[in-house]
Amino acid sequence: MNNDEKILSLIEKMYIEFSGRFEKIDERFEKIDEKFGKIDERFEKIDDKFDELNNKLDQKANKNDIVRLENELKPKIEALFDGYKQNSDKLDSIITRLNIIEEKVENHDIHIAVLNKRKPGSR
Repeated sequence: MNNDEKILSLIEKMYIEFSGRFEKIDERFEKIDEKFGKIDERFEKIDDKFDELNNKLDQKANKNDIVRLENELKPKIEALFDGYKQNSDKLDSIITRLNIIEEKVENHDIHIAVLNKRKPGSR
């Protein structure tokens, strides 16, 4: 074998060896890509779960806020209604008393008119 053939043989062996190594490296990269793909899927699932949890927390917060507001507002509304009822009762009482006073004034007007007619020299 001459030098050219030896060099060619050596280059061929190096090529075969490098090709084998490159194939192994490619296989490793493919496995790494698969693992990263699985990790991405897991992160997407985790993101979805966090979104679900956030939605649930928001809904619970809304429900809790509603219950809290109801608990805070109910006594205030009852107090306002009681005040309204008291005002209404008082107004009814005042109207009743005013009606009685109106009747008395009408009776007094009638008595005054009768007295004025009995009085000699009245108009």
